[in-house]
Amino acid sequence: MLTKELTIAINGYKSPELLRLCLHSIVEHMEGAAIDYEVLVTDSATEEDTEILMREEFPEIRFFPFRKNVGFVAMVNKSLEEAHGEYIFLINSDIILTPDAVPKMLAYLRAHPDIGVLSPKQMNFNGTLQPSCFRFYRPLTIVYRRTFLGKFSFAKRHIDWFTMADYDKKEPRAVDWLMGSAMLVSREAVARVGMMDQRFFLYMEDVDWCRRFWEQGLRVVYYPEVFVYHYHGKGSAKGGFIGSLLFNRLTWYHIRSALQYFWKYRGKPLPHNG
Repeated sequence: MLTKELTIAINGYKSPELLRLCLHSIVEHMEGAAIDYEVLVTDSATEEDTEILMREEFPEIRFFPFRKNVGFVAMVNKSLEEAHGEYIFLINSDIILTPDAVPKMLAYLRAHPDIGVLSPKQMNFNGTLQPSCFRFYRPLTIVYRRTFLGKFSFAKRHIDWFTMADYDKKEPRAVDWLMGSAMLVSREAVARVGMMDQRFFLYMEDVDWCRRFWEQGLRVVYYPEVFVYHYHGKGSAKGGFIGSLLFNRLTWYHIRSALQYFWKYRGKPLPHNG
């Protein structure tokens, strides 16, 4: 039942301090906005500190804890199921809102109903730009980003293509896919496309979802006229190639998800981006 204009749905994982900052930024920057909104939080592998935070500091917010680590997709799909908003802003708990970001995004999405996913510019806390819009993966993209080959000039050119280094990030633009840490969608568009694919436990689910929006004729748009801060620890990149393969399970999640993605779309042409 839709009873709100907007749902801000936060997905968290063992980060109560960042979640607190995220929630405070919502309270601060949405207070004067003329938007009827709600906030809900899903949390994977929920710890006691997070439960105490939600119970004692934010008791008015609907909270959906998971005892096990259920992965990103399960949290997003739970948010989509529980949201009462006509529009849903899906954000990670390490996102910090800025003034006017949400109202401007919502107005832009309302004015362009052919957009399926809209995402703001994402900034590091030191003020540098964080890559968050990309071209679709090719198998070599994974190889170049995960091995020593990435140091060669031909691989760097490919990675620049993948990260859209040729795009100045100043004007809104349709892109292949957007990082799942901050996505504004409409209830109507999600009904056409479906929820995130549960085959992806972690990584590639945002790539897959954006591709499915394109397949339904809905644009995926990067909107740099507003920005949010994103902590983004880049856990799967830690330890170097050999170290990450041996010891970092996040790297294995990424590789496994990439294999699932390429298998799912084997022999299928890329959707038209335009």
